[in-house]
Amino acid sequence: MIQKEFADRATEILQNDKNVIGLAVSGSWLTNEIDEYSDLDLILVTQNRVSGDKQKMFDYAKRFGELLSGFTGEHVGEPRVLICLYNNPLLHVDIKFVTLEEFHQRIETPHVLLDTDGRLKRVLEQTEPKFPYPDYQWIEDRFWIWVHYALLKIGRGEYVEAFDFLGFLRMVVFGPLLHIKNGNLPRAVRKVETSLATKDFELLKATIPDYSKSSLLYSLQNSVSLYRQLRDALFTKAVMVDNNTEASVMKYFEKIKAT
Repeated sequence: MIQKEFADRATEILQNDKNVIGLAVSGSWLTNEIDEYSDLDLILVTQNRVSGDKQKMFDYAKRFGELLSGFTGEHVGEPRVLICLYNNPLLHVDIKFVTLEEFHQRIETPHVLLDTDGRLKRVLEQTEPKFPYPDYQWIEDRFWIWVHYALLKIGRGEYVEAFDFLGFLRMVVFGPLLHIKNGNLPRAVRKVETSLATKDFELLKATIPDYSKSSLLYSLQNSVSLYRQLRDALFTKAVMVDNNTEASVMKYFEKIKAT
């Protein structure tokens, strides 16, 4: 596989770099799910901080192959990642630049490719990965205001905005909660086609509208129904349900449907 060939080449290149503590790989590599469509997720651990200095980040990236283009990952809240596209072969590679101290905090246990003095192994033995889970109260506090927002856009005829907003709900609410319900890590809508029970996937698909008022309202209604089901299945009694806001928003929902 081209991903393994790239990782092997990067490992060889970094072996004699005195600033490098080690190199690890995460993502689909860990579950043996790499295929022709997979990217490569590398974690480069260095003595001196590289992240924050784009020139240094690019200098490392250019050593690994024919770098076509790249940019840092502020849009996903991770400026330490350089998102790269290489040529010959064409391959997407994410390179995360961390110090040894930062390597302690992780969402999964990566596979170590290079460990110059055993420090990466010791960190992995002494720490546990912590994948971020959604805060159910945070979702409940926002969900009905989000539904009202979607209704405003549909009522005004801003259908593209409403269409995109339903996608936001799938990413932030339905995908993660459905994954949890199915015993998976809450990775938004990643691999929902294969990771969810058929019934749950059909419920998720029912939140995808066409470009029309009737379809948007139907999908939003399905979204409300799905949220209520997931709330009943997953939330504990510690989560304070906002019944008053829910009732008022659903009353407005009927008004928009009638216009």
